[in-house]
Amino acid sequence: MEVVNDRELEQELKNKFLNQTKFSTDIENFVRTGNLNYIEAIVQYCEQYNIELENVPKLLSKPLKERIRCEAMELNYLRRSSKAKLAI
Repeated sequence: MEVVNDRELEQELKNKFLNQTKFSTDIENFVRTGNLNYIEAIVQYCEQYNIELENVPKLLSKPLKERIRCEAMELNYLRRSSKAKLAI
């Protein structure tokens, strides 16, 4: 019988089950290797792994949400916001 420590078990569970960290890492890899934007990468990832698009929002990390928001504004899917403030 093989003894597995808690850290190895936790890492194995993270690798097997989809969570925010794994999803974000996978999407970043899709963007880098597939010459895709973030929105296209998410759609392709969901199609490839049979994930319902309705489940995606709970898998998005804050940095990934921000990248998607910026990309959507560049593509005119969202209105540009004027949240940026100049330091005076």
